[in-house]
Amino acid sequence: MKINGNEIRPGNVIMHRDSLWVAVKIQHVKPGKGGAFAQVELKNVTEGTKLNERFRSSETVERVRLEQRKHTYLYADGDMLVFMDSESYEQIELQKEFVGEDSVAFLQDGMEVEIESYEGKPISLTLPTQVTVTIAEADAVVKGQTQSSSYKPAILENGVKIMVPPFVTAGEQVIVDTNELTYIKRVS
Repeated sequence: MKINGNEIRPGNVIMHRDSLWVAVKIQHVKPGKGGAFAQVELKNVTEGTKLNERFRSSETVERVRLEQRKHTYLYADGDMLVFMDSESYEQIELQKEFVGEDSVAFLQDGMEVEIESYEGKPISLTLPTQVTVTIAEADAVVKGQTQSSSYKPAILENGVKIMVPPFVTAGEQVIVDTNELTYIKRVS
């Protein structure tokens, strides 16, 4: 779908210089001389590189629609992770490095994730925003430390380190934000 350069919005994925870019920041500029333009900060979807580009309203760009499908995580096979499409039951394999080290740590059997793809090629994987995990190790509470709102380090069963409130102990289940890697609450 073709759109004018001044219609680009944050989050739009566009085809530019023969690759996919997502618009991160947009600033509309009207200089004293000349025509107005949109100053757009773009991030390459596959490589992660950034680019600042000017688009005039007379220019057109190709806006790309990504296909979003729910998949279920099945298992790890060496460096590959196997997912099953929730509708067609087709299985796909993605490399652990594509998914990302932090995301791989939170994957659980049967977890539903969303995979975005362009022309059948996976572009990104999104985990649920909150997951329940068990605390493997937590430091003991130091007397007098509870007077201020202090947090202590803890290690989750998947090896990820987070900060938790002093009342959380090893063996308890907690809910963790997968984007920020932060403690949300204890599972009651």
